[in-house]
Amino acid sequence: MKWLLPRFLTVGLLLLSGCTQERPAATRPPAAQSSMVSPALWSVRDDDTTIYLFGTVHVLKPGVQWFDGGVKRAFDQSDELVLEILEPTDPQAMAATMAHAALARDGVKLSDRLSPDLRQRYQAAMTANDLPWQMFEAFNPWMAGMALSVQPLEKLGYRAELGAEKTLTVAARAAGKKVRALETVEQQLGYFAGLPMEQQVKFLNATVDGLPDMDREFARLIRHWQQGDPERLAQEMNESLEATPELAQVLLIQRNITWARWIKGRLEEPGTVFVAVGAGHLAGKGSVQDQLKQIGIASARVSQ
Repeated sequence: MKWLLPRFLTVGLLLLSGCTQERPAATRPPAAQSSMVSPALWSVRDDDTTIYLFGTVHVLKPGVQWFDGGVKRAFDQSDELVLEILEPTDPQAMAATMAHAALARDGVKLSDRLSPDLRQRYQAAMTANDLPWQMFEAFNPWMAGMALSVQPLEKLGYRAELGAEKTLTVAARAAGKKVRALETVEQQLGYFAGLPMEQQVKFLNATVDGLPDMDREFARLIRHWQQGDPERLAQEMNESLEATPELAQVLLIQRNITWARWIKGRLEEPGTVFVAVGAGHLAGKGSVQDQLKQIGIASARVSQ
């Protein structure tokens, strides 16, 4: 279960999905048979404002039909879409921004930050996932951790271009809806870059530790999301939170507090808004809904 932390409780998949190139169609696996699912949806309301809260998954396999039913109706009724970040339009510029943020200013090689046994496991994991570890030596550990959080899922058949944010963004722009973001790319990268080195190393090691179970564990979390079961999603997430509470505070809890305050402020303006953030932010202790409750704002599950 150690790998759960760098899966749903960080923004790694979202950030990297923004600069992940779509693979040529000829190299993709055959399309899976479509299946209808019903992810959870909440709403926050006052007299003249409705804010929908939808938990996203940043990568999906082909054939998952989630953009329908209650989710689609709520989206269609909304005047604007609000995401964590606006998807970068220039992958090369995004990669350069990440590389600049991740560059180790102290000149210490990444592998030298790891004990001999952890170094060997890390380098083997990178090689097994077609990531040349030598190219990451000049970077801080979080950069390699993010790469290892995404590359194996690609090999397992998950696609960034099928992620919920991409689908919502395309639909919003086609419908002429306003699209805005809660954060900037630089802010999200800053959360990682600002982590103490000890936490960065812990993040990388946790990612490496979880690689053997990634397929089974990630599939189970996706299944909870598809079934609209945030309680079970939260139960598994909370287990991983206990291991690294400092990291969770920076990357999850504090951001949920900030977003809840944003929602409170947005209620002062009329209209209907569709807010889509990573599913981990809308489940479990300290979720956005919990933070809203703390400031006197009720959220309700939308029946689908």
